[in-house]
Amino acid sequence: MAPAVRGLKSFVWQKLKSAIFDDFTKEEEWKVMLLDDYTTKLLSLCCKMTDLLAEGVTVVENVCTTREPVPHMKAIYLITPTRKSVDGLIDDFINKSCSRYKAAYVYFTDFCPDSLFNKIKASCAKSIKKCKEINISFFPYESQVFTLNIPDAFYRCYSPTLERTKDKDAVLQVMAEQIVTLCATLDENPGVRYKSGPSDRASKLAQLVEKSLENYYKTDERSQIKAKTHSQLIIIDRGFDPVSTVLHELTFQAMAYDLLPIENDTYKYKTEGSGGKEKEAILEEDDDLWVKMRHKHIADVIEELPKLLKDASSKTKAAEGKLSISALSQLMKKMPLYRKEISKQVVHLNIAEDCMSKFKSNIERLCKTEQDLALGTDAEGEKVKDSMRVLLPVLLSKSHDSCDKIRAILLYIFSTNGTTQENLDKLIQNVHIESDSDMIRNWKYLDVPVISSFVAQQHKYVRRDRSKEETFQLSRWTPVIKDVMEDAIENKLDSKDWPYCSRCPPTWNGSGAVSARQKPRASHREERRSSARLIVFVIGGVAYSETRSAYEVSEAYKSCEVVIGSTHILTPRKLLEEVKSLSKPKDMVCLKDE
Repeated sequence: MAPAVRGLKSFVWQKLKSAIFDDFTKEEEWKVMLLDDYTTKLLSLCCKMTDLLAEGVTVVENVCTTREPVPHMKAIYLITPTRKSVDGLIDDFINKSCSRYKAAYVYFTDFCPDSLFNKIKASCAKSIKKCKEINISFFPYESQVFTLNIPDAFYRCYSPTLERTKDKDAVLQVMAEQIVTLCATLDENPGVRYKSGPSDRASKLAQLVEKSLENYYKTDERSQIKAKTHSQLIIIDRGFDPVSTVLHELTFQAMAYDLLPIENDTYKYKTEGSGGKEKEAILEEDDDLWVKMRHKHIADVIEELPKLLKDASSKTKAAEGKLSISALSQLMKKMPLYRKEISKQVVHLNIAEDCMSKFKSNIERLCKTEQDLALGTDAEGEKVKDSMRVLLPVLLSKSHDSCDKIRAILLYIFSTNGTTQENLDKLIQNVHIESDSDMIRNWKYLDVPVISSFVAQQHKYVRRDRSKEETFQLSRWTPVIKDVMEDAIENKLDSKDWPYCSRCPPTWNGSGAVSARQKPRASHREERRSSARLIVFVIGGVAYSETRSAYEVSEAYKSCEVVIGSTHILTPRKLLEEVKSLSKPKDMVCLKDE
């Protein structure tokens, strides 16, 4: 039996059911469903084909492709309000005598511009039985993680080539509207605040979100704004914590996505033996073992997975002793009852072994250097007196590739709040990374000091004391965003550094201490509905170590759920390529059509 749909994914699926499929509850006939690229991804994240079958959908097709007509069936169109998708809809009914479908029921993910709406009216109004806007313009990537649908958001937010254009303001407006659809899906009208800093990106976006929330919730006849709920939305710019984006992480998910060629959440591996076949595994929340392991340290994963495999094999009185992957492959053929369970365990053991292979070959030596530079102290708590002396062995090593050396140089620069122009030029020349030097230099566009200046430096966030927390020596760094989450829940964020946009921000009680005493014990569902919710949005991408923090903080503070989101999910290598592209002209960067 498949695991229950979790968190954000559940909210999105329930909203889709009530907004779309409830319109067909009295009908028993089968229907066709037409999607575009965005809604295909959206549905794949929150439901399976069996869920659609249960709602009476028998065929799912892309609205932009040529399809065989099915004139006796009704068609549900779940599409984005874009020219391409609308043209696909119109094309199905342009010929009145032989329409592709019996009738159209159109559901837009977002506000449909008048120009497109009028085009539909003029072309096929009689064929459309229903037309609604359902306001879901984000992806529920995980149960507590969301991303937005904005191609090339990083370039459009940070490239200096767009500084004097309207592109940056336009992309912030789109972000604001999409964030509001997240709030609406969660039935939240949060107090909006942001981290003040050298750039006005976070404050601009926060103001736009607040205005869009006001507009969205003016729904009744008297245009009364929905009262603020017990929730906060905090907006942060990516330059706030550059360290967490380039550091080598040793927790399972972050490490795997950093070190292995995982594309579109798909891991490819070969089965044991001479005739080993290439297989694929999707890393998703339907896999309970992945959910259980993804945030654990690799040392714990390597210890736990073989135990789980041994437990599964012992159920069939398998051979004693340590089991190899090839022996397990043979075992699977003999035990269909446990095949699926062991198959998942084998996949994760493959991932863990691949990670450890990379780690042992050269990452292990890097990690100590990175941790010392990031924290400014060594494993014994002694202050690092000479950062360059810590960095040099990495730069001189022949076993580290240029990308790892760039990451180490960046950590050195971040730790010293910038370096001299002369020193930076020498580093780039000696490490022979001239062609990739913009991976370092362009951080200035994220308001991160690369060249030190006598101008007053950006105020650094005061870190929480975690000296008493148990941790691995090579994983001492904690993402700054985790401190922010905990401080927000405990109401410790300084309102000067973290101002509210809202005119009447809600009373914040993230820790839930007072409300728990004031009311009798509620059911779990009522408790979750009445508890506080903290939404954190990072402009310019979020790292896997930061998404992990949302789950850890939610677990520690039971009365407050933390949801984190961004324009996209970052991996260190992809981020460096994005940073490098910032200085290129717009026409050289592959901007996709919206």
